[in-house]
Amino acid sequence: MNPSLPRKPGRKRPMKLSTLTTLMMVAVIFTVLLSVHLLYFIQIDNFTRSHVKDKALAVARTLADDPQIQRGLTLSADQSMIQPIAKAVQKRNDLLFVVVTDMNGIRHSHPNTALINQRFKGADLLPALGGHENISVNHGTLVEALRVFTPVFNAQHQQIGVVAIGISLSDVSAQISKSRWNIFWTILLGASVGLLGVLILVRRLKGILLGLEPHEISSLFEQRQAILDSIKEGVIAVDEQARVTLINQAAQQLLRETAIEAPLSGDRVPENSLMLNHLRDALHGGKAWHDEELNVRGRIMISNTVPVRSRDRIIGAVCTFRDKTEISQLMQRLDGMVNYVDALRERSHEFMNKLHVILGLLHMKNYAQMEAYILKTANNYQTEIGSLLQRIKSPVIAGFLLSKINRASDQGHRLMLSDASSLPDSGSEQQVAVLITVIGNLIENALEALDQQQEGEIHLLLHYQRGWLSCEVSDDGPGIPAEIETAIFEKGYSSKGDDRGVGLFLVKQQTESLGGNISVESEPGVYTQFFVQLPWDKGNKVS
Repeated sequence: MNPSLPRKPGRKRPMKLSTLTTLMMVAVIFTVLLSVHLLYFIQIDNFTRSHVKDKALAVARTLADDPQIQRGLTLSADQSMIQPIAKAVQKRNDLLFVVVTDMNGIRHSHPNTALINQRFKGADLLPALGGHENISVNHGTLVEALRVFTPVFNAQHQQIGVVAIGISLSDVSAQISKSRWNIFWTILLGASVGLLGVLILVRRLKGILLGLEPHEISSLFEQRQAILDSIKEGVIAVDEQARVTLINQAAQQLLRETAIEAPLSGDRVPENSLMLNHLRDALHGGKAWHDEELNVRGRIMISNTVPVRSRDRIIGAVCTFRDKTEISQLMQRLDGMVNYVDALRERSHEFMNKLHVILGLLHMKNYAQMEAYILKTANNYQTEIGSLLQRIKSPVIAGFLLSKINRASDQGHRLMLSDASSLPDSGSEQQVAVLITVIGNLIENALEALDQQQEGEIHLLLHYQRGWLSCEVSDDGPGIPAEIETAIFEKGYSSKGDDRGVGLFLVKQQTESLGGNISVESEPGVYTQFFVQLPWDKGNKVS
């Protein structure tokens, strides 16, 4: 079904493909057939005239070599035999006249017997009397005709007369007209076959183009290109030979940022690209890759690769990819804001409960106890929340820490922020996203480690100095055996079961992607402490 495309008011509607193709093909066929007709007609005209001349010459030469004609021109007694022979030849070959003259130009044969023994009319006889064959168009005693003259020689090679053959020009024109009608029917047949071919071609083209008109295809192409260039996700499409057929601006930008030269349309996918392996698997095996992580020169990409099929045959593949950091930033920023809202909601409920206590004490007129309760509540707020907001200037990180403090409290543990902490807001969203990943995974690991004991403590220190942020997370849990301290950062390694071992791997990967580092110290049964250093760009919002 054709898409409904908007059309500007007053804009002339483009011609349909079927109409345009038919008109073009008809014009081409008509021009070709007309040219062929003209050339063929000229050739037929020349060929017909040449054929008539050759025929007349052949008859004249045959008569000139006839012994009876030669005897009749030599002996006066035998002159009477020339007329019957000439008459028979004229009738058999459908000629206008056959005239035999002597060297004086006196006729010895003629269709009109009354003209026999009279002089031949026309100066075109003279070359033949001189011993040369001659061809001319002239008007004698009959109609205008094509006239052929051949000299007659005796056995001693002496000229004794002339044979003149005449063919009516109307007969020549009739033969040409007959040939012209043959050309006409040939052209008509060619035009019919050509039109049938045009109709088949148009139907075939409409099928290939899915019933779309050219202007609709161009409009859809422009819309598709605008969509591809407007999305932030990189898109690369390849054909069966892994040659690029489509690449959008986002893909070119992402590849350039990873120091890989972006391929152009018609180029092959770069050999040093991990995307090539996925595209080849999709092309040759029909395998689809979904949400795969690709490490492209230290930059993590989330990639999706699917084969493109047409009539149960793989004709290409499409790979879409995007920097995982951007996705992580969005997700973690959203998580931070959600946690911040949850923390505010919990504090709101807690505040309402405190108001109810104050209202009850007010009704009871127990003012001394109400004063003490208000002072205690204010001190707790200053200690727990006020001090956190004074040290942590990033609202996202502050809300994130408030949620983690409440989560630790719900599990019967304490998450304490060191009084020495100082964290200005960062002007880099990527740094904020990485920090949330780091402290979020380390705090969650600490809570899992404290799961088997009561009233555990987790200490957190965030200290900024000269463009670097030091982060320390420690707990008094069971600790980490020395032999696995380096293995815990490997992807998939976990002592907690299958489908784990991703958190610390992600922490190390993202920390090092910013140029930072992470290390761990642990004494089994006593404590575990992680040390992280990250570059931190101090933002303008820091007071």
